[in-house]
Amino acid sequence: MDKLKPITYLASVLFLFLGFVFEVKPQDDHTISGVLKDGLSDQYINGAMVTLRETAFSSVSKEGGKFQLNKVISNRYVLNINAAGYQSYQAQINVKTDLELGVITLFPIGYENPDEMALQKTIRATNIAELFTKRPNFIGGNQVFGIPPEPKRLVGNFYLDPKWNKASILLYRDKEVIEGYFVRYNINSNNFELRADQDDLVSSMPGFRVQNIVWVDSEHNVPRYFVNGMDFRENGVPISGIFEVLVDGHMPLLRRTIASIKMSNYNEALMVGQRNDFIVKRNVYYFLKEKTVIEIPKKKKEFYKIFGDKAEEIKVFVDENDVNIREPSGYFVIFTQYNSMFEGFEPLVLKLVEN
Repeated sequence: MDKLKPITYLASVLFLFLGFVFEVKPQDDHTISGVLKDGLSDQYINGAMVTLRETAFSSVSKEGGKFQLNKVISNRYVLNINAAGYQSYQAQINVKTDLELGVITLFPIGYENPDEMALQKTIRATNIAELFTKRPNFIGGNQVFGIPPEPKRLVGNFYLDPKWNKASILLYRDKEVIEGYFVRYNINSNNFELRADQDDLVSSMPGFRVQNIVWVDSEHNVPRYFVNGMDFRENGVPISGIFEVLVDGHMPLLRRTIASIKMSNYNEALMVGQRNDFIVKRNVYYFLKEKTVIEIPKKKKEFYKIFGDKAEEIKVFVDENDVNIREPSGYFVIFTQYNSMFEGFEPLVLKLVEN
C-alpha cells in the first residue's frame, strides 16, 4: 500500500492543478445590448423579440427600448428583431467582445412618407449615416474591392459598381430589412451579390425580391438610393431592374444604367480594329410622374415643358446660374431646385456620384 502513496499524491496534485486551470480560465461569453426606437415617433419600443438566428440566445426589449443578450459565445450571428406592428429587422454581427449596438430604428409596417413624396423612403439618410458610422458590427474599413471574372474575349464587367459597398436592403416580403452585408449589383442578370465582412463566401439574391436598397459608396463615402423598377411603368409596361434615385420630391429624378456588348470589329486579314468584345455601360435619366418613368427630353423646348407652371421660373434659374441642361450634373441641379419649391422637400444626397 505504501508504494501507492506517491502515485496518490501525484494524482491529487494533478487534480488540484487542473481544477485551478479550469477555474481561472476566462469565460468565452459576451454581452450584446442596444436600444430600439420608432423611426417616426422617436418613441422607445418595448416588448420586441430579439434573437440570434438558429440559436437559443434571445431577449425582449424592456423599459426604454433596452435589450440585452447575455453569455453569447464568440461567433458570427444573424440578429433578428421582431416587434408587433413593425417591419422585421435583420443584421449580421461578429461577436468577438461585448457589443453595444446603439440605437436601432424600426419602422411601422406599411409606412409611407407622410409628405406624400413619390418614392417609398423607409430607409432615410439620417438612419444610414448612423448605421454605417456608429454600429460596431460594421467596423472593418470603408471598402472591399472585388474583381469580377472576365471571359477570354469579353472586356469589362456587368456590375453597376464593381466594388463591394456596405448596404441596407428592404425586401418586398414582410418588409424585412437586411443589414450587415457588402453588396454589388449585376445589371445583366438583375441579381444582387452579397457577402459578409471578411468572408469570401458570396450568395446571390434575385433583384425582384428587393424593394429598395441603400448602399454607402466606398469611394465617395456617401449613401446612394435605389428602387425597384417593378413599382413603375414605362409606356404602360412594368420594368425589370433598378433605378437610382438622385433627387426625390414632387417630381423625382432617376437614373438607370444599361449595359450592352460592343462586338469586336477586328479584321484578321488587315490586322485592324478592336480584337475583343467590350461591355459598354451608359446612363439614361428619367423623371417620375405618378408611377410612370419618362426619359428626359433632349430638346430644350420639350425639357422645360416637364416643369409645367414652373417652367418659366426654372428657365430663369438655368440662365442666371449658367446651368447646362444637357449634362447629368445640370439635371441634378435643376431637379433639386424644382423640388425645393414644394413644401417638405428634403435632399437625399448633396452631390451627384457618377458610376
